Amino acid sequence: MNFLIKLIISTLAVMMVSYILPGVHVQSFGIALMVACVLAFLNALIKPILVLFTLPITLITLGLFLLVINAILIIITDRLIDGFEVSSFGIALLFSLILSIVTSVMESLAGQNQRQ
Repeated sequence: MNFLIKLIISTLAVMMVSYILPGVHVQSFGIALMVACVLAFLNALIKPILVLFTLPITLITLGLFLLVINAILIIITDRLIDGFEVSSFGIALLFSLILSIVTSVMESLAGQNQRQ
């Protein structure tokens, strides 16, 4: 059940950020759900491999290179899903940063409601 709540929160965050950020287009809620699923899949399987291979540069940049890895995963998601478009690498970088912030805020708000 917790996974479903996080998936819905991620879907809503993708929709919100696509409205805020020019250069990101999501056709529908269903596409946003697919984006959230693909990002969860890529974060679970591909991201650890990329982090392992880029560990030296990640350490040198004090972890900032992880933002680049997240942007790469956004670009991969863009290529995999029709109806989800990101115009450039810079927009993908900004999208991943804003998406992380929005998702964290929404998850903390959902967590506060569950405790009451």
